Amino acid sequence: MVAYQPRVVDEQLDVLQPHLAAISVHGPKGVGKTSTVRRRASTVLALDDELELERLRADPAVVTRLPGPVLLDEWQRYPEIWDRVRRDVDRGAEPGRYLLTGSSSPRGATVHSGAGRIVGIRMRPMSLFERHIDTPRVSLGELLGGTAVTEGETTADLELYVREIVASGFPGVRAVPSHARATVLDAYVETIVQREFPEQGYAVRRPATLLGWLAAYAAAESSTAKYNEILDAATPAQGDKPAKTTTITYRDVLSSLWLLDPTPAWIPTGNVFKRLSQAPKHHLADPALAAHLLQLDEDSLLSGTRTPTRPWGGSILGALFESLVTLDVKAYAPLADARVYHLRDRNGDHEVDLIVQGRGGRVVAIEVKLAASVQDADVRHLHWLKERLGDDLVDMVVVTTGRHAYRRPDGVAVVPAALLGP
Repeated sequence: MVAYQPRVVDEQLDVLQPHLAAISVHGPKGVGKTSTVRRRASTVLALDDELELERLRADPAVVTRLPGPVLLDEWQRYPEIWDRVRRDVDRGAEPGRYLLTGSSSPRGATVHSGAGRIVGIRMRPMSLFERHIDTPRVSLGELLGGTAVTEGETTADLELYVREIVASGFPGVRAVPSHARATVLDAYVETIVQREFPEQGYAVRRPATLLGWLAAYAAAESSTAKYNEILDAATPAQGDKPAKTTTITYRDVLSSLWLLDPTPAWIPTGNVFKRLSQAPKHHLADPALAAHLLQLDEDSLLSGTRTPTRPWGGSILGALFESLVTLDVKAYAPLADARVYHLRDRNGDHEVDLIVQGRGGRVVAIEVKLAASVQDADVRHLHWLKERLGDDLVDMVVVTTGRHAYRRPDGVAVVPAALLGP
């Protein structure tokens, strides 16, 4: 048996489970939720098993009598159990009593909010830290606290980051030999189209159209492209385009399956900014999915051959590297009680790739550069932001493909992606 690899979510669960009666861990299928949460449960009800599901339907109250902690795995297969858990929490269920995992939000079922009773945690594909690429030397939490030490060296280089982009953060995909990963990802996408969409109440009549839209969304990775632009890129030669309502359904179903992970725009309080864009930045759950949908492998990404044209600008490799770093930052931020955004004004004159905002309004601004070195032009948006936020901007960072972590004379921290950790 392969030894369990601890995940960032484990640290969240270590903190929360002793104090909360019910925790829901959600994320895309195959991300590792069951492996992580099962280790913390005394009783496991796997609701994707028909026998277990029938047992629960026959006697839903059994969950209140089973030895805890009780794991309800893939709870969305029986949405009524959510309310059963919520009511038991209201009646005083002990801390650590319930753990729920879900690969989708139940569609067409009435489920009352668990706010204040069931706390949700999103589990993402494995970060570079979880993949053990290197030992992180720069902590996101310490950056937010204004205490980060910016030093260290890594052997990671551009080739390694490209390898990690296509290798995937899904444990099951990473576990297979590199020559078989495309087949595994093909099966993953086919399952989404042929099984997951129908289970969400939507039968895909034209799979090729959905796959074309997914590929266009992948090409829009790390951009704020409008959905109409994505649709046009998906069907450039079709006079009979799918209706806008159809593509909205695509987006909604994929979101409910946790396969889209857009970065929201930062809308700060106060009036120090004018005309900020509110468009989210597009990201699939795993940059490997984007590369696969675009039929890109390590060689084509490194050589620049067969890479798609991006109407919204920028190289696809730069976009995928930014997506990889964004995945890392989103995985680490909850440990620092922080949230992740991006900043862009409506004219596109100023933008910052990632805004990490913690409690008290403290902000760390991060630029992601597909380069080993940093020039003055690469940090101008960070200094623009510093002029407006003052002391609320506690640190400025450029994440690179370089070898060394250091701090520039102007105060900007330069951090190789492999050295950034929780």
